Order: sequence, then C-alpha cells, then structure tokens
Amino acid sequence: MIEDTMTLLSLLGRIMRYFLLRPETLFLLCISLALWSYFFHTDEVKTIVKSSRDAVKMVKGKVAEIMQNDKFGGLDVLDAEFSKTWEFKSNNVAVYSIQGRRDHMEDRFEVVTDIVNKSHPSIFGIFDGHGGEAAADFAKAHLSEALRQQLLSYDREKEKEKDEKERSDGLSYPSILEQQILALDRDMLDKLSAVYNEAGTTCLVALLSDKELTVANVGDSRGVLCDKDGNAVALSHDHKPYQLKERKRIKKAGGFISFNGSWRVQGILAMSRSLGDYPLKNLNVVIPDPDIMTFDLDKLQPEFMILASDGLWDAFSNEEAIRFIKERLDEPHFGAKSIVLQSFYRGCPDNITVMVVKFKGAGGKATEQ
Repeated sequence: MIEDTMTLLSLLGRIMRYFLLRPETLFLLCISLALWSYFFHTDEVKTIVKSSRDAVKMVKGKVAEIMQNDKFGGLDVLDAEFSKTWEFKSNNVAVYSIQGRRDHMEDRFEVVTDIVNKSHPSIFGIFDGHGGEAAADFAKAHLSEALRQQLLSYDREKEKEKDEKERSDGLSYPSILEQQILALDRDMLDKLSAVYNEAGTTCLVALLSDKELTVANVGDSRGVLCDKDGNAVALSHDHKPYQLKERKRIKKAGGFISFNGSWRVQGILAMSRSLGDYPLKNLNVVIPDPDIMTFDLDKLQPEFMILASDGLWDAFSNEEAIRFIKERLDEPHFGAKSIVLQSFYRGCPDNITVMVVKFKGAGGKATEQ
C-alpha cells in the first residue's frame, strides 16, 4: 500500500516537473492570473458587474409585474418604461399607438370626421415614418386638409350635376385620393430635399362614406376588414421590393434590391413605394404611386376595419388580427389597445399603431360620426 502511494506521488512529481513547472507553462499561468486579477478585482469592473446584475433583476421584476396583471395589463409599466403612447377615441373609431422598442416614435395617424355634414366621407390615415419624423409629420399636417377641401368641392359639384350620368371632369373618390397623394409627395420632396432631410413615410388612407369605402396605400402599412361572416378582407397590399412587379420596375430603373435582414431597395429601404425619400426618388427606384381599392359596404356588411402600421403585421396575420379584435370590440378602445400590447409582448421591435373603425351591423353603413 505504502509502495503504491509512493509510486503515485512520484508520478505526480514527474508530471509537475516535466509539464507544470516548465518555463513556458509558468509564464502563461502568470499572465492568466494577472488578467484575472485585473478584470475581476478592479473597482470599475466590480461596478459594471454589479450594475448589470441590478439591471437584470430590475427587468425580471418588471416582466413579473406585467405577467401578474390581467392578460392585457401592465399598461402603466409599458407606458412609463418603454414608450411614448398616443391614444384617440370617438364614437366609432379608436386608435392606440406606442413607440415600443424603437429609439424614436415615427408613426402618425389622422382621423377627420367633422366634415360639414354626415353625407361627406370621413378620413382615416396611418403614416409610418422612417429616417426621421419629418415626412410622417408633413403627411399628417397636410393630406387630410387637402382631401377635405377637395371632397367638399367635389360633393358640391356632384350635387349640382346629380342628374348627369357622368361628371365632365372625371373626378371620383379614387382619383381625388391619387391626385392629392401625388401632390403631397411633390410638396414633401420640395421641402425636405431643400434641407437635405432624407425622411420618408408610408401612407394608408381610407375614405368612408355611407355606402362605400375607398382605400389608398403607399408602402407597407396595411388595412383589413371584417365582413358579415367574420372573414378577413384585405383593404390594401404591401409594397415590398421582393414582389415580382416591384422588382422588375426597380431593375428597369437601374436599381437593385439586396437582403440585409429583409429585402431592401438599394440596400436601404424595406419598401418599394413611399412618400419622401428624396435620394431614392431621384434615382426613380422608389415611387409614390398609390394602389387604390373601392368596396361596396352594402355587399360586405362589415363589422369593423383595422388600419395599422407594419409593427402590427410583424406579429399578426390578417386573419389572426380580425379574430383577435372581433373578440374585444366591447373594450374601451375596441381592442386596439389590447392588440398593440400583445404585439409588443410578442417581441415586435417597431413602433406600433392600430386604428379600429366600427360599422353599423345592418346595411354595411358606418356608425354615426
């Protein structure tokens, strides 16, 4: 037994002599000890480690606090800690909008329901800015008023000519929307390019009259409607660079698209149409042309519609969003607040703005403004 012990000790001694006590081994050991001592025994590192641990504890506490509330609770924590929050509510429309995880709030929205009388259409708009707030602010400040004036003039002329089968000037809600959106883009480019501001924005605008809904879209904000059977009806289609039509147009203009987390025009913009973005407009690779769709409300007999920035659609499909809101129309914000918070909880990194507009159940007419 003693001999075995001596043999083992002798073996360990040889290992230390031939390996651990070699000059290069001792040198590396000294360097390692010096680095360990520096990184874990200086006051600065201790402070960083302590702060990191405290931050983790705080985040865990906030998450636990949110999760302990009701399923759509934690709003005060969300508002105070994470975002600039805007909300709007009237008789038939509610909007909820948060900054979310972005450094800046670039979403804007507009609701105009105070036109002279209820026979004129209401105006609803979603503007999702990028590269700064200037373009979305410009769209919010100017588009609805320009539309309002044009619609009032149009309806006065239409009343005078109601016995004629066709208006001589060929105007209609779709043509008015197109003209005003393109005019807005020209004005925006003139103003922003003069100060070298490269900001841009999406533009999703709906005109709601008694029996008709007209929706214009530029970019990747999106609208969807719930019809009488609870089906999701797309009110717009996103303008993305990877789409065949858009890709061909960009290539024909001499541009390109590349993938950097998402497909982008010239490696920059994640949508193929927008308002503003003057450097890309100068190359003609991004255009402001809206797609416009018209819907017969008597035929669809809709229950509600959702207009939202792409922050929502990063977390919800059209069908899922319709089901979610349909179950929450009795909430104070018609479910808009709930679906925004749910999008945030699902990890959406973007600003999130959701507008829900309710309709009358019978005849597909809008609720009273």
